[in-house]
Amino acid sequence: MRDSSDPDLVARAQGGDVDAIGALYDQHHESIFRYVWLRVGDRHLAEDLTGDVFMRMLAALPYYQAVGLPFRAWLYRIAHNLLVDHFRKTNSRVSVPLDAVEDHQVEGDVVSATESKLLIERLNRALSQLDQRQREVVVLRFVVGLSLREAALALGKTEAAVKSLQHRSLAALRVMLSQEREQVI
Repeated sequence: MRDSSDPDLVARAQGGDVDAIGALYDQHHESIFRYVWLRVGDRHLAEDLTGDVFMRMLAALPYYQAVGLPFRAWLYRIAHNLLVDHFRKTNSRVSVPLDAVEDHQVEGDVVSATESKLLIERLNRALSQLDQRQREVVVLRFVVGLSLREAALALGKTEAAVKSLQHRSLAALRVMLSQEREQVI
């Protein structure tokens, strides 16, 4: 199948083409799941919420218009809004370590594996110290891999606002990681 940004694939899905809907699901299921799991911290809940994201996608698909909002960003906006609803209902916020979500596999010797594990632990500690908005921008941009434009559209913010938030987030991470490194040395 073609890339999900292809208007033809989305148009076919909007027309009820089950194969096109399946292709959209196949292309996005894993990354949406990782995004949700990283936010809720419970694999089974993440599976349920990911299913809900795609149910909302199906319900809203007839109203989606490719003008101004790429499909992938639209799908992440659905996931973001679902998570906001979930956190409002449960009044909780959780996060999962990056290595758990990424199924991190290290090749090479024990030293490389240990260094990678320590780096992931340092990043997790630093990410946990960011405020929720900063953490979300970092996750969408660097864990999920959305473009600046897609992240802005998914969060309902301007590109300038996301860029500024990203800049502040990365600066804060840089400071936290350098402070931690100085403490170790």
